[in-house]
Amino acid sequence: MASVAGASSASSDASAPPNIPLVIFAASAGTMIEWYDFYIFGSLTAVIAGKFFTNTDPNKDILLWLATFATGFLVRPFGALVFGRIGDMIGRKYTFLVTMTIMGLSTAAIGILPTAASIGILAPIILLVLRLLEGLALGGEYGGAATYIAEHAPDGKRGYYTSFIQITATAGLLLSLVVILVTRQVLGTAAFADWGWRIPFLLSLVLVIISLYIRVSLRESPLFSKLKAAGKTSKNPIAESFGNRYNRVMVLRVLFGATAGQAVVWYTGQFYALFFLQNVLKLDLTTSYIIVAVALLVATPFFVVVGRLSDQIGRKNIILFGCLIAALTYIPIYMAMKSFGPYLDPTVIKAPFPAPDNPNYSVVALMVLVFIQVFYVTIVYGPIAAYLVELFPTKIRYTSMSLPYHLGNGWFGGLTPVIATFLVTLFAPTATTPSPFGENYIYVGLAFPIIVALMTVVVGWFYLKDTKNVDISADPDISTGMSSAMVSGDK
Repeated sequence: MASVAGASSASSDASAPPNIPLVIFAASAGTMIEWYDFYIFGSLTAVIAGKFFTNTDPNKDILLWLATFATGFLVRPFGALVFGRIGDMIGRKYTFLVTMTIMGLSTAAIGILPTAASIGILAPIILLVLRLLEGLALGGEYGGAATYIAEHAPDGKRGYYTSFIQITATAGLLLSLVVILVTRQVLGTAAFADWGWRIPFLLSLVLVIISLYIRVSLRESPLFSKLKAAGKTSKNPIAESFGNRYNRVMVLRVLFGATAGQAVVWYTGQFYALFFLQNVLKLDLTTSYIIVAVALLVATPFFVVVGRLSDQIGRKNIILFGCLIAALTYIPIYMAMKSFGPYLDPTVIKAPFPAPDNPNYSVVALMVLVFIQVFYVTIVYGPIAAYLVELFPTKIRYTSMSLPYHLGNGWFGGLTPVIATFLVTLFAPTATTPSPFGENYIYVGLAFPIIVALMTVVVGWFYLKDTKNVDISADPDISTGMSSAMVSGDK
């Protein structure tokens, strides 16, 4: 009887006309809050790294903080497997309710965590555990929300509808910057550095409660409901997704031919740009936050523009074009950022920072240069959700699309600020040894995103095909685990 009732309920969900605006709003609002929670950690690097790591060298504190920040990215693929499996077996809605709860509680806990001055080595250990929980939760959230919207969207508009969820990562970063900036201005620099930094973390609990209230009213995805009513949900999504050669090959091709390049462009254009402004060009926190926040705000609508464009001309080539143009122009852009920075030679500037000495110093020019980088982000990121969803069948979609996405964005993208910073530090001059790159060593970190983006262009061009005409409601060949978007080499 229970199974009959469950099937009836699923059928009712499937037959009811979807409220697309509500679906997009609920999924996107929740995902934006999760990104806010995840990125508030990185946005506060320069403010509180020394609270949990107490080295005599502030640069070592920042590197340790960034490394802890990176652990959240490293575990995201594991979260994709754990929660992707649940999402393909039980449902999309239930899974992203669970991931949001974990994320909210973990982030709020950082806001009440004692510092190293109070509890010593326990502080960074607990911080690391909370960061790992955040990473696991985000590994399950994005795939569920993207799949949920895509499975409601009609053919021909999937890129447009899913582009709204693509806004959420940038919007979450923007929200984190705005909250930090407002809190800092209200409390003052000293109070914010002392205890006010906790407020952005604690605020996440309120935002999560609101989002959970909105999401609880949602129905399950119509395609998943039909699958469940027919008794065809996967019994072992991980085995079905990666237990055959076709999907293993597809995951690798999507990773190296789409998501890796998309990820490094995203994190270079937003996170590394902020880090470069603060730690290389030596801009003050308020000015650097305003520069990035304005660039994000102006560029955000282009996610939707590019998503809609991908419905018309295809998704793959747009993504690859964004990777290519970013790789070719990053060095000129960052050289221009230095030329418009506050100091003629920022490599010799030490805190407390003196008045700017560069006559060409221009906040507006820096905003434009960061905006260009964020515009690249909209090109590579706007179509990616629709592209990934269309590559895999309904019964294993959550698991299959989540893994390459989070491998790319967690391991390649998330590590970009850490690797780039390490490279700059590695080749920086010392008191006795000049840098082999001279004063240009500050650009060495860009080698990582440039190489990865170019790799994606090559792999994606030769080994992936476009998906804009794929009908995801059609029953795929489950025996191979592939949709009709399989690469031409496997057809």
